Amino acid sequence: MTALLVFPEWLSAATKTTTFAVSLTLQADCSISANALNFGTQGVLAANVDQATTLSVTCSNTAPYNVGFDAGTTTGSTIAARLLASSGTATVGFQLYSDSARTQVWGNTVGTDTVSGTGSGTAQVLTVYGRVPSQNTPAAGAYSSTITATITF
Repeated sequence: MTALLVFPEWLSAATKTTTFAVSLTLQADCSISANALNFGTQGVLAANVDQATTLSVTCSNTAPYNVGFDAGTTTGSTIAARLLASSGTATVGFQLYSDSARTQVWGNTVGTDTVSGTGSGTAQVLTVYGRVPSQNTPAAGAYSSTITATITF
């Protein structure tokens, strides 16, 4: 014998629905990060010392951008003649380039000596080509500078 259970109608579950809007506004945006450029340990600077490093640019899809570099933190350094400094007054000249032939100095004037691109929404890697040209070799020591990379978008 099978028992049939009967529940009053007021015990059954009721449902109602609604909708709501979901939105997101994206504005053009970029981020930039850089890796150090190390020319290693050298002796007499009788020949060019070439090294390269990379930086990563991530911009909104289709956002145009320009990446520029300042002259660095060494007193007397300019875009045309960047300098590495020791703890004393000695300096070593170096340069940053946007091309592997090291003919295009990478500066910070948009439309003149920066590197331009268009964002893809994912990281894009740019190569920075560095050179310490042959020059009179100053006293032994550690030489450095800090370059500021700026992205304009």
